Amino acid sequence: MSKVKKAVIPVAGFGTRFLPFTKAVPKPMLPILNVPAVEVIANEAASAGIEEILFIVGQKKEIIENHFSPFTELEEKLEAERKFDFLEMIRRQQTFAKVTFAVQKNQRGTADAVLAAKSFVGNEPFAVLFGDDVMYNEKVPVIGQLISAYDATGKTIVGCKQVPLKDVPKYASCEYSSADGRMYKMTKITEKPPIELVKSNLAPLGRYVLAPTMISILENLKPSANGEYQLTDALDIEAAENGAYAYDFEGTRYDMGDRLGFLKANVEAALRDEKLKNDFRAYLETLLDE
Repeated sequence: MSKVKKAVIPVAGFGTRFLPFTKAVPKPMLPILNVPAVEVIANEAASAGIEEILFIVGQKKEIIENHFSPFTELEEKLEAERKFDFLEMIRRQQTFAKVTFAVQKNQRGTADAVLAAKSFVGNEPFAVLFGDDVMYNEKVPVIGQLISAYDATGKTIVGCKQVPLKDVPKYASCEYSSADGRMYKMTKITEKPPIELVKSNLAPLGRYVLAPTMISILENLKPSANGEYQLTDALDIEAAENGAYAYDFEGTRYDMGDRLGFLKANVEAALRDEKLKNDFRAYLETLLDE
């Protein structure tokens, strides 16, 4: 049985690329069809065996909290009207895992957000799923793949994909000394390197399983040049001091922090939906023929 039973989901960002929508609504509530992205991510964690989820929240936190809380009046109305499909939809958020919330008081970077979970994770390994990144794998949840890799190694695992070399400066770069299938023994990780310094196109994309040793590193981390505390910098130290692996996961990643990524997630979800796909495909073909 896996030792990884806790997950941290940071969702405290301002979502400036989706203004004016995010002035009033947290970006993680952006929908994929009729399901908020934050619910899709929580479901990924629960499907991988996670039993406790901590959301790191910021402004407008009540909206996310309400989504994962009971709504007795609505539930009673749906039950009385025998709308059981809708009833199941709003009750399932309460069955994923035990859900709690912590506030990131200041926006000081990804490492600071994860460190806000210190008391929650204790001395246990834990998963981290960033709220901008929605993953799709019909068979094996992406975070579940990383948990299996952690169980096999006992080392921090960074979820990665091979990306075009020109795109590496938008993400980060994982350098490695050896590879075994999808597993890469990581030697260095660099946040948004200049294109001329890129040595690997293996880029981390929002999924991690962190060993307990990461908490001490996060506590003693120094800020980067822009004054923020970056998880990438902590992972670089972890790789050097304790060992870490990059794992090239199987699945599709959608960047919900980007308008094009949001559209891709919705179009592809619609084309997978049994009730929508035929009519939606016909509609798209009509548009393309014009």
